[in-house]
Amino acid sequence: MTVRQLYTLLCEKISPSLSEIWDNDGLMCCPDPEREVRRVLFALDVTDSVVDHALATQADVIISHHPLVFAKLSALTVDEPVGKKLIRLTGAGISAFSFHTRFDRVSGGVNDVLAKTIGLSDVSALGEGEASLGRIGTLPETMSLPDFAEYVKRALGVPFVCVADASRSVRRVAVVGGEGKDFISIAREAGADTYLSGRLGYHNMQDSDINLIEAGHYFTERPALWALMETVNTLDPTLTTEIYTPNPISIY
Repeated sequence: MTVRQLYTLLCEKISPSLSEIWDNDGLMCCPDPEREVRRVLFALDVTDSVVDHALATQADVIISHHPLVFAKLSALTVDEPVGKKLIRLTGAGISAFSFHTRFDRVSGGVNDVLAKTIGLSDVSALGEGEASLGRIGTLPETMSLPDFAEYVKRALGVPFVCVADASRSVRRVAVVGGEGKDFISIAREAGADTYLSGRLGYHNMQDSDINLIEAGHYFTERPALWALMETVNTLDPTLTTEIYTPNPISIY
């Protein structure tokens, strides 16, 4: 399978039509579309350490969630962080794909995986339409907020979570992986008693009438990489695939 063929097949599974209009996901870097793909590396972000690992393991393609190129580049030089990574990848013939908001929305993507990871059932779209970014579902049994917070920590491998307690038991839970502050009111209107996201913000977590849990951008999106890798493995079982996504933010 070539780089071009792999990207085309993935776009059939994760349609560009699901991307937000402001997003810049898709084909980030493609030195040789006809290069044969044998090894694929998966990461949340194309950081310098991910590029180092791709070069060291002779990966042909990096597939990330967050776009390698998001803001417009004014120049392509080694003095600019994104430009430097693009130059290194191009020099090694390594392509990069990024599936961002379309992978948040798609069935089986970031938010379906997050809902499954924390044990929700009867999961549906959060807000209007099946293409809604978030998800809402029900826990098998009602939990106290402290117990649910501990459960989330174990399920996601999070060292700590930030919690805003609205004095409500936890049963109907809405989720949005990553930055989810804009969905608090949508979660409330959908009937959630608790809303879990990666980042919500200090002021947004004050005086809430539903429970809010902030579990970290990295930790709420990382589980979906296994689903993305499984998709690629299904397309071509002969490929060597690996997840390498060290957290770029240290916790002391």
